[in-house]
Amino acid sequence: MTDTSVLSVPYIRAHGDPFSAGHQHGAALSEALHAFLDDGLTRLDRILPEPVTLASLGPRLAAFSDAISAQTPDLAEELRGLAQGADISYEQALLLQARREIMGYSKIPTMGDCTTYARAAVSRPGPAVLAQTVDLNGDLDDQISVLDVARPGSGRRSLVLSFGGLLGYLGINSDGLAVGLNLVLGGDWRPGLPPYLAIRHLLDTAAGVDDAVAILRGLRLASSRSLMMCDASKAVYVEILGDEIRVVDSPEPVHTNHFLHPDFVPHDELNVFARNSSSLRLKACQAALASLPADAAPEEHFALMSAAPICVADTGDVRRERTVAAVVMRPGLGELHVRPGDPSRSVTQSFSVAAS
Repeated sequence: MTDTSVLSVPYIRAHGDPFSAGHQHGAALSEALHAFLDDGLTRLDRILPEPVTLASLGPRLAAFSDAISAQTPDLAEELRGLAQGADISYEQALLLQARREIMGYSKIPTMGDCTTYARAAVSRPGPAVLAQTVDLNGDLDDQISVLDVARPGSGRRSLVLSFGGLLGYLGINSDGLAVGLNLVLGGDWRPGLPPYLAIRHLLDTAAGVDDAVAILRGLRLASSRSLMMCDASKAVYVEILGDEIRVVDSPEPVHTNHFLHPDFVPHDELNVFARNSSSLRLKACQAALASLPADAAPEEHFALMSAAPICVADTGDVRRERTVAAVVMRPGLGELHVRPGDPSRSVTQSFSVAAS
């Protein structure tokens, strides 16, 4: 088990045109990414029932490449820069982005997979907040980093929490938009834009929640997700199932890992063990959030996320999801606060989108 009390989150400045930004990212993490790829092909061989090879994944990765290039050409170019900067192949860079889709639906009973909530500033006096645990399998707390992204000619900057070479996962931008996510299982997973890259695209291009939802409607995603979005005036979650989305506007939305919109509930494929955990975490988070002051400091939000059942403990099984990070974002203030690993055992590391 990783000693989360001593984890330090690498901060990577990825400024410039897409290829240059990717090259900076890849060069900064080259050694770590080589080790990750050599570790059972990003630890997939420890998780999947049968080992896989890059060659066997070739046709699927090519289909993902086509989808990424068609929908987000800047991110496709950034991937080429990542590959060159890290001295890995473009196919390996693609695998890092589509790894979750390659894993597909988990058949292993699990106890967690992210708890996410938000507060718009208008709901109560206090800053807008989006906070979440990050629950992943594969022992990925050693792969965490923060990307500081800025494109030339754009006044927008983003802070992106990343794992193992991902161009996107969750984050905030300088316009005051925060985006988080939950895994939900349903529909056909197919070649398309991986949701992690879709989140990065939203941070690159959207000025607020309404803008992000409009952009999201034009994307064809590879797999089901729920995205939590927050700006100064609005907080929503957006459930995605195939080509359909449902948007739920709430001053204090909470989401875990089962579909909440009645249109999608009948299509939920979450196994019964995971659903029980998801329901328990949803109720616990709703109750804890209701008692949290509107002007709560980041440390108070981390205390909420550090308690069971919201914080999912390590069982020692690499195949099972556990809490590998917790994040508090205050988009109106440009702040991203991270506790890597188990948040009950680690210290907060803070980043600002306004920093030079």
